[in-house]
Amino acid sequence: MIEIITTGGTIDKVYFDKNSNYQVGDPFIVDLLTKMNVNVDYQISPLMKVDSLDMNDSDRKKIFNHIAKSNFNKILITHGTDTIVDTATYLNQQKNKTIVLTGSLKPALFVDNDAIFNIGCAFTAVQTLGKGVYVIMNGQIFEPSNCRKNKDKNIFEKIK
Repeated sequence: MIEIITTGGTIDKVYFDKNSNYQVGDPFIVDLLTKMNVNVDYQISPLMKVDSLDMNDSDRKKIFNHIAKSNFNKILITHGTDTIVDTATYLNQQKNKTIVLTGSLKPALFVDNDAIFNIGCAFTAVQTLGKGVYVIMNGQIFEPSNCRKNKDKNIFEKIK
């Protein structure tokens, strides 16, 4: 069984008319897994709704403590891309579980989003990878210490 922890980020952003701005909405992954007829046992744990630019070590500690108390050994985390590597690095102390973090560079509500692809990759990866912490973006599996978000190209890449 897989625990899916949602933390917010671009993947869950929705348009908010009042401010002519975006805000973090309900977890997109809930509807996606239902619509895709995913036939693997999972539990969704909505932990927070934070834009990753606002995520701090107090939030990371909350995620860490949740995982430490969790009975699940396979954990998928949806997270904002701006600080996903920081959180993955923070969680890297968790050596006894398979932890996969993913997000999207565009809100899931956009037609040309990368959310569905990234979630699919991450959902498969959390079932097949060994224990450790990984970032799954753009069809690649990254170690937290060896990747970064390239804002100019709008992709994740390995650090050379």
